[in-house]
Amino acid sequence: MIPLIDLKAQYQSIKEEIGVAVQRVLDSSQYVLGREVDAFERDFAEYCRTKHAIAVNSGTSALHLALLAAGVGPGDEVITVPFTFVATVAAIVYVGARPVFVDIEPRSFTIDVSQIEKALTGRTKVILPVHLYGQAADMDAIAGIASRYGLRVIEDAAQAHGAEYKGRRVGGLGDMGCFSFYPAKNLGAYGEGGAITTNDSAYARIIKTLRDWGQERRYYHSLKGYNYRMDALQGAILGVKLRHLEEWNDARREHAQDYERLLSHSDILRPSIMPSNSHVWHIYAVRSKQRDHLQRVLQDRGIQTGIHYPIPVHLQEAYADLGYRLDDFPFSEQVAREILSLPMFPDLDKKALRQIAASVNGSHLRESR
Repeated sequence: MIPLIDLKAQYQSIKEEIGVAVQRVLDSSQYVLGREVDAFERDFAEYCRTKHAIAVNSGTSALHLALLAAGVGPGDEVITVPFTFVATVAAIVYVGARPVFVDIEPRSFTIDVSQIEKALTGRTKVILPVHLYGQAADMDAIAGIASRYGLRVIEDAAQAHGAEYKGRRVGGLGDMGCFSFYPAKNLGAYGEGGAITTNDSAYARIIKTLRDWGQERRYYHSLKGYNYRMDALQGAILGVKLRHLEEWNDARREHAQDYERLLSHSDILRPSIMPSNSHVWHIYAVRSKQRDHLQRVLQDRGIQTGIHYPIPVHLQEAYADLGYRLDDFPFSEQVAREILSLPMFPDLDKKALRQIAASVNGSHLRESR
């Protein structure tokens, strides 16, 4: 079986470094926040080219605290997309605000900036673009709209560690950036983890306080906070893996180039890279009107695939109370019917990639007869 992602292979390549880092934490007996998390925060902020990075226990917590720091609460509205992982929308609901959806752009699958202003109301407080699959949204256009209307911009960069927009790293393009370190991400923990990046010291201070029960010093609580602290083990592990992230992202880019070349004569729709972007290929997703057939063929040939995501959030039962209906966001709905994620991870070897491409091509040649 060719897996969709192979975390075992990645671990084997850095096993000794991870062992040293884990042992360092065990020897210190400091298991929550502390030196290891501090060091990772400094390194990740430097990597993202921001002044601050605040580590938390998940990407969802990162979104939640960023929204709170921006002052979003009951009665407010947040502009985002329905074609995303549900956590993007859940975090908006957590703070009592209303998610207001805008459809995605047909090539990048990121927010269609031409539709944002139509969705604004007097209650809009934040634009929350999602850098989907490893590609940045059109941040200059978003920043321009935010400036004109006095809005904050919070980036959902959970899938875009190291991605760039016009030479600038995501996470530092808006007021705040939110990252997930779920194990399958380009930079993944060995468990859960997340971070918020920002160049605003006031936001950083609020977020640091909120993640640790609202206390700036122990037992003195200035805010109603949360237990969103990062474990020291995850901080140490992420510190090791961050040193390899550029190498791993480069490998993903090489695999994407191979897919583009090998699938160039297929009738599937291959992903596009916007001219302003440096893509990091968290997911390599193709589109096919015969998606389910293609997935079955690949499964029969020992190739694992995924669907990111089969149902847009506006059509999820849990969010029916938002009042959206089928056909409200036609492109998000079309992509959800057609999208298929092919194996993508740094250690994917050339032989396996050629086998995947041949299987995709063969499947579609049979369909076209």
